[in-house]
Amino acid sequence: MEHSKMYAQGIVDTAAHEQPPPPYKAIPEDISDAQSISVNGTLHKHLTVLARRSNSDLVHTDDGRVVVDASSRLCRSLSKLLPHVIPWSVPPPSYSEGVPTFKFPLNIVIQIVGSRGDVQPFVALGTELQSMGHRVRIATHNVFEQFILEAGLEFYPIGGDPADLMSYMVKNPGLIPSLDSLREGDVQKKRLMMAEILHGCWQSCLMPDPITNSPFVANAIIANPPSFAHVHCAQALGIPLHLMFTMPWSPTTAFPHPLANLKNVPADQGWLNRVSYTVVDWLSWQGLGGVINDWRKHELELEPISLSDGPFILSRLNVPYTYCWSPGLVSKPDDWPHNFDVCGFFFRDPPQYQPPHDIAEFLSAGPPPVYFGFGSIVLEDPQEITKTILQVIEETGVRAIISRGWSKLGGTDSRELNRSDVLFIDDCPHEWLFERVSAVVHHGGAGTTACGLRNGKPTIIVPFFGDQPFWGEMVSAAGAGPDPIPYKQLKVAALAQAVRFCLTSEAVRAAKGIAAKMQQDEGVKTAAASFHRNLPQGLVECDLLPKFPACWRYRVGKKRYLLSKVAAEILVEKNLLDVKNLKPYQPNPIIIENTRWDPVTGISSAGMGVTFDMLKAGGDIFYKPYKVYQDGRTSPLPSPPGSERSSAQFLSPGSSEKSVHKAQSMNDLTAGRNVEPKEKSRGAAMASASTVASGKFVGKFFSGFMIDVPLAAAEGFRVLPGLYGDKVPQYGKVTDWKSGAVAGAKSFAIGIGQGMTDVLYQPYKGARDGGAAGFAGGLLKGTLGVIGKMAHGSLGLVAYPSQGIKQSIHSAFHKSTRKLIMAALHLEGQDMVRQERVKGIEDHMVIEKFMAMTRSNDSDDDSDYI
Repeated sequence: MEHSKMYAQGIVDTAAHEQPPPPYKAIPEDISDAQSISVNGTLHKHLTVLARRSNSDLVHTDDGRVVVDASSRLCRSLSKLLPHVIPWSVPPPSYSEGVPTFKFPLNIVIQIVGSRGDVQPFVALGTELQSMGHRVRIATHNVFEQFILEAGLEFYPIGGDPADLMSYMVKNPGLIPSLDSLREGDVQKKRLMMAEILHGCWQSCLMPDPITNSPFVANAIIANPPSFAHVHCAQALGIPLHLMFTMPWSPTTAFPHPLANLKNVPADQGWLNRVSYTVVDWLSWQGLGGVINDWRKHELELEPISLSDGPFILSRLNVPYTYCWSPGLVSKPDDWPHNFDVCGFFFRDPPQYQPPHDIAEFLSAGPPPVYFGFGSIVLEDPQEITKTILQVIEETGVRAIISRGWSKLGGTDSRELNRSDVLFIDDCPHEWLFERVSAVVHHGGAGTTACGLRNGKPTIIVPFFGDQPFWGEMVSAAGAGPDPIPYKQLKVAALAQAVRFCLTSEAVRAAKGIAAKMQQDEGVKTAAASFHRNLPQGLVECDLLPKFPACWRYRVGKKRYLLSKVAAEILVEKNLLDVKNLKPYQPNPIIIENTRWDPVTGISSAGMGVTFDMLKAGGDIFYKPYKVYQDGRTSPLPSPPGSERSSAQFLSPGSSEKSVHKAQSMNDLTAGRNVEPKEKSRGAAMASASTVASGKFVGKFFSGFMIDVPLAAAEGFRVLPGLYGDKVPQYGKVTDWKSGAVAGAKSFAIGIGQGMTDVLYQPYKGARDGGAAGFAGGLLKGTLGVIGKMAHGSLGLVAYPSQGIKQSIHSAFHKSTRKLIMAALHLEGQDMVRQERVKGIEDHMVIEKFMAMTRSNDSDDDSDYI
C-alpha cells in the first residue's frame, strides 16, 4: 500500500487506499537441490509497461520508489544471494474454493496502519470472520473508532495520526527523507509515532476492550505489512500470523516491487525483479530496525534482530500472504508458493445511503459526470489542483463531481464554485457514487481503483507515492485508462487528454471487461478460506472442551495436557491444578536466529556487532551521567538507567504465578508501574548511571566474545558444506540450556565423525560418479570437510551449550512479559467461565473428564511447548 515507502526514513506511511492484505505457508528450508523454473505468468504485458516506463526519457519524478540499477554492483551481489525459483509441489488453490469450516472460535486481532481506505477492506473481512463464530478485534488508529464500532466489530486504538502520516508522505514521497524534513524534525516525529504504534499493536493482542473492559487474548493475528509489529507480537505469544496486502510484497520474477524503478533493465529481467524486493526491504529495515529492536528489547523482552536478518524474517518464517486484488487484473505469479493467494478485492456490503438533495438533483440534471477526488491525500497546494480540474472541465465540456477530501478542494466554502456542470461534495460512498458516473479520476489507492473498475468505469490515476504508480500502470496496461499522470506533472493539457481517452468506447469496453471478471471474485470469502487453510497444525482444541482452542499446557511428570482458558480456570478454582505447572501453550512457536552464510562473514559480522555494542555501552559510561545531570536541571531526578520500566511492563518483578492468577483485572497488576522513584542526590544518580553503563559494557564484552562470536563461527562452519553441495546438519532450535546441551553433543559427534570419514568417502564418491575429475573434486570436498566439519564440531561443543545457558539466563531475568500474558489468559478465562456457566456448562463434566484422563493418559513430550 501507499504507506510502505516511509521505511528508510523510519516511518510508516498511510495511504488513501481501500483494500486489504494476504496469507502464508511453508517454504522448504533446504533449496540447494531445487530446480529453476521459468515464470510463465500472464503478466508479460505489465512487465513490458513497467520496464518501458523505467527506461523511458520521461522526466523522473520522486514518486516514492527506489531506483534499482541492474548494472550496479549491489544488485549483482544481491542476485547471487537469492535462491532459485522453487517448483512448488502443491498448486495454488482455486479462487472459487469454498470456505472451510473451523471447529472452534478464535480471538483474532487485525492490525492495520493506514488511511480509511486501508481499514475499510478489513472491516469487510472482520465481519465475515465474525459471522463464522470468531471474535474479531480491529486494531488501528483512534480516528477510525466510530467507523469500526458501527460495523459491529471490536476496536482497539494503536495511536498514530493517519492525517499527519499522509501529509508527511506527500511532502516526502521518496524512501529517503528530504533535507527540509530532517531539519524540521519530521523524521524523528514519525519515529516516535512508529514507537507509539508498535506499543499499541502489542497491547491490542492482550489488553481488555477499552470500552467494555472485556478481557481479550489473541489466538491469531491478521495484519497489513506496514503495521510492522505483527511478526514480533506473534513471536511473543507463539501464535499464527497471516499477512494481507493490496500490493505485491513478496519476491517474484514476474514483476518488480511496486516501490522500485528499474534502470538498465537486462533481457532476463526476472532476476532484477526479485532483487528489487530485497533492496526495498533492506532500505525499510535500515530506517525502522532501531525503533523495532528497542521495542522488542524493552517491551516484548525479545532479543534484537540484526540489520542483516531483519529484511528477510517474513520469508524465512514462511508467513502466509493473501493478496487483495482481482486475479482478473493481476494474476498470481507462477513462482509464488501455495501459501500465497490472490483472492480478489475486499468489498464491504454497500451501505444504505440516501443522497442529499444537491447530489441527487445534479446527477439527474444531465449525463453522467466525471468523478474527481483524492481521498485522504493531503495536497501541498489544493487551490492549484482545484484550478487545474476546473480548467479541464471547461476544456473537455464534461460535467464533474469533485470530492473535497482531506485537502478541502474548492476551499473552505466550495459552494460558491458550484454551477450547472460542477458539484463539490464531501463524504459519499464510492460504492453508490461510482455506479452513477462516467469515469473516475483519483490518486490510485487500491480500494478506490478496485471500486471504479468493479463498476466498469474508465480510470485516470494521478499517483502521489507508494504503490499508486503501480496501480496506474496496471490500469493502463489493461486498457481501462491512460498512462498515470504523476501529480507533479499534472497539467491541464495532460489531464484533459486523459479525460477524453476515458470517454472513448475502447476505454469503456476495457473497463467493463475487467468488471465482468471481478464479478466472479469472492474476495472476502476467499480470504477467510485462505486464513483458515493456513492455520498451523499446532492450533488444536482443548483436551477437555473441544469447542475451545488450547491456550494452556499442563504437565505433571511425563503427562501433558492441553487446556482451554475455560477448562483451566474451572480446574484451578477446584484446586485440581497447581498453577505453577500451568504454562501458556504456543501453537506456532517462532524462533528468530541470526543467519550465517559462511565462517568468514559469520565471524566478521558477529565481531562487528559486538564491537558496536561495546562502543555504545562504553560511550554510555560518560553520556548517561551527563544526561542525568541535564535532566535534573529541568525535571525531577529519574531513577538510574536500567531501573525504569517499559510502559508495557505491567507486572512488578515479584509477581508470582498465584498473584497473577488471583488478579481480578489488569489494573491489579500495575501496582509496580506507578511507584515514584526514590529521591536521590544528583551526584548519586550520576554515579549510579555510570555504574549501570559500566556493567553493560563488561556484559557486552563477555557475552560477545565468549558466546556470540564462537557461535557465529560454529554456525558458519555448519553451513559451509552447503556451499559445495553437501548436506547441512540440523540440530533443532536452541531455547534453553537443555536444548543447547543436546545441540552441542550432536554437533560434536556429527562434526568430528563426518570430518574424519569425509577425507576417504568424498574422493571415493567423486571417483565413482565422475572419474578422475570427480576424484579431484571429492578430494577437495574431503579436505574442506576435515577442516570445516571438525572445526564446527569442536566449536559447537562449547558454543551451543553457551547459547542455551544465555537463553536460560535471559528467560530467568525477563519474566514480565510472560507474566503479563499469563495474567491476561487467566482474566479472560475467568470471564469466559462466568459466561459459559450462564449458558449451562457444568463444572462436574469438566472435572470428571479430567480425572478420567489423568488416570489413563500418558502423553509423550512435545517440542512445540515453551
